[in-house]
Amino acid sequence: MTLWGGRFSGETDKVMRRFSDSIGFDRRLFGADIEGSMAYAAALQRAGILTSAEKNSLVEGLLAVRAEFEAGTFEVQASDEDIHTAVERRLGEMAGPVAGKLHTGRSRNDQVATDLRLYLLGEMALLKQAVSALQAAIVDKAGAHLDVIMPGYTHLQPAQPLLFSHWLLSAFWKLQRDQDRLDGVRERTSVLPLGAGALAGNPFGLDRQALAADLGFERIAENSVDAVADRDFVVEFLGWAALLQVHLSSLAEDLILWSSREFGFVELDEAYATGSSLMPQKKNPDSLELLRGKSGRMLGHLVGLLTVLKGLPSTYNKDLQEDKEAVFDALDTLAIELEVATGAIRTLQIHPGRMAAALDPSMLATDLADYLVRRGIPFRQAHHLAGAAVQRAEALGLCLSELDLAEYQAIHPAFEADVSDVFDFQRSVEMRDTSGGTAPAAVRAQIKEAKAILARQGEAAAANPS
Repeated sequence: MTLWGGRFSGETDKVMRRFSDSIGFDRRLFGADIEGSMAYAAALQRAGILTSAEKNSLVEGLLAVRAEFEAGTFEVQASDEDIHTAVERRLGEMAGPVAGKLHTGRSRNDQVATDLRLYLLGEMALLKQAVSALQAAIVDKAGAHLDVIMPGYTHLQPAQPLLFSHWLLSAFWKLQRDQDRLDGVRERTSVLPLGAGALAGNPFGLDRQALAADLGFERIAENSVDAVADRDFVVEFLGWAALLQVHLSSLAEDLILWSSREFGFVELDEAYATGSSLMPQKKNPDSLELLRGKSGRMLGHLVGLLTVLKGLPSTYNKDLQEDKEAVFDALDTLAIELEVATGAIRTLQIHPGRMAAALDPSMLATDLADYLVRRGIPFRQAHHLAGAAVQRAEALGLCLSELDLAEYQAIHPAFEADVSDVFDFQRSVEMRDTSGGTAPAAVRAQIKEAKAILARQGEAAAANPS
């Protein structure tokens, strides 16, 4: 029997049922649905709708239903449209007629909004831990290769020398912004819709503040109309997921390039690579390519939900059922991606010799301009003079470091014999010692701060387990 069939005399078309029912994907909300129902039973008791014995009977029945889900023995029936229907049906079979009182004043509209928020809050805690694990792998790898120098690139053209550790840590800070953003999403997700009813509120004097406290929500939704329609938290989560995905893709893209034979800066462990069915020599970075490739689906989830929400009339509409599959897929995708990315970074082999071989004196042209600046020449003029030196070296078929002093002094008399000191890659990176720079001392400071952040995140996760 459906929960809503009292005014209907006919049966729903079977194809329509398949089209409309969500039990095939929303059953994973069973834990949140049962937790919310147990708290709601306590709220009904406080409001005088249930006796203590009735409330206890409902809670015992709900715990038994949850045990079946957890054991994998729960049997979905043809009448189960969604997880809410399934749980209520089974509760009735276990607890008897008192189960019919549980839905007093509650609609599936505020129930599903509550379930999804509650479920997502737990999953976000797990995601934070998974992002922290990737960050820890990045910090460890950077610390193990602190002094390795590599070419830095802009426009994919050689630019200036960098420490490999400095480049790798750039991914840590992207992920840290993701951590901070997720805290904001969590705050706005931790809002209780339950008690809003279908759209107009609850008529039985429910203490919504106590209900929120029971379920761990930080506050209650202030408007019942908004409460059942609000999916901003889902949009924010999918937006967060999309940006995290972009950061994973960016890291993967660099590593794909660095692992190619042409660069050879790094090498993926065989555990995170595959071969070719035709070419025996191939070692393909499939793990990284999939990290990059999943961006399409993740961005699509965000755009898809925004499109669903655009133009919906107020309060609940069935269109909102489309929020869950996007959320579930995003969660599943990120969970495995973060684990794969962490493993790939931890097992990544670094080839300092190949990085050193790719360094070119022309990458020190800015250092050459800086040399002139220290002799009182304005940077714009110094930049022009350094460019003239680059042009002259190219014309002579020489490296910038191979120009003799006479050539330099013909460009400007401020060049002196010590100009040769400029062409030292180690010196170049050590000179950039301001906070956030690529100098070894600055990178060590980064690592120290990163480790402190990870320690705080670990303490917070231990204090607030999912």
